[in-house]
Amino acid sequence: MNTIAFIGLGHMGGPMALNLIKAGYMLQVFDLVPASLEIAKAAGAKVASSAMEAVKDASVVISMLPASQHVEDLYLGRGNLLSHLSAGALVIDCSTIATQTAITVAKVAEAKGFDMIDAPVSGGTAGAAAGTLTFIVGGSQSALDRARPLLEKMGKNIFHAGAHGAGQTAKICNNMLLAIHMIGTAEALNLGVSLGLDPKVLSEIIQKSSGRNWSTEVYNPWPGVMENVPASREYQGGFGVDLMLKDLGLAMEAALHGKSPTPLGAVARNLYHIHSQAGQGGLDFSSILTLLQKH
Repeated sequence: MNTIAFIGLGHMGGPMALNLIKAGYMLQVFDLVPASLEIAKAAGAKVASSAMEAVKDASVVISMLPASQHVEDLYLGRGNLLSHLSAGALVIDCSTIATQTAITVAKVAEAKGFDMIDAPVSGGTAGAAAGTLTFIVGGSQSALDRARPLLEKMGKNIFHAGAHGAGQTAKICNNMLLAIHMIGTAEALNLGVSLGLDPKVLSEIIQKSSGRNWSTEVYNPWPGVMENVPASREYQGGFGVDLMLKDLGLAMEAALHGKSPTPLGAVARNLYHIHSQAGQGGLDFSSILTLLQKH
């Protein structure tokens, strides 16, 4: 079976790589965190000492990195990985980055003879572990067709958003809305509790009413209301505040580029910035509730 290089084994990348291993694929992996490499090694992956070593003889390269600068540095900068790939390799970048960065890297990849797609994901760490992620893809149909068998082992839904960068644009729009309705949900629950309502009862009412949304359905921000979500484990794990802040920054950059007003997105970014500056950047983004609560 063809070898896959997987670079970036964080909260999302790690479980995604494990699902590929479980599906029988041979993985060569690299990450800067030794503990993440050990988990992949125990599952059967071959650990590489560098990204360059990981891509040796690999027919597919998958990356899941924190931000635009990391992707650009890996493929075009110091890593210059596009100069070390096997002929005809397929490149799948699952990071959430700026649209223009995705376009820039993909154009260089294509000029060197490689298929590349931007395939950011939605579904959080739970979706990554369960293999039920949503992939939002930008790139050619033929490149997506090559990637589809792998994406199907890591996710449940695959959308072709358009050309290079379109996956990133759609993901940025989604996450801006996610931040807005998480803040709105936290505000509503906090208001209800301050007036004597039980947060679980109020959540059930909202779920059956017009305020229903993803945050109340599967990711409730109030501790104890829902099991197996970050709010019920002191906001540990999940999707970090600083990552949400990064995505909201990307949304604001995109809004300037597209000359599109995003007043609620701007307010959401400001609130997450305040939350991060208060030392909560490592907590799950649903912890925005604590910024609203009385102290």
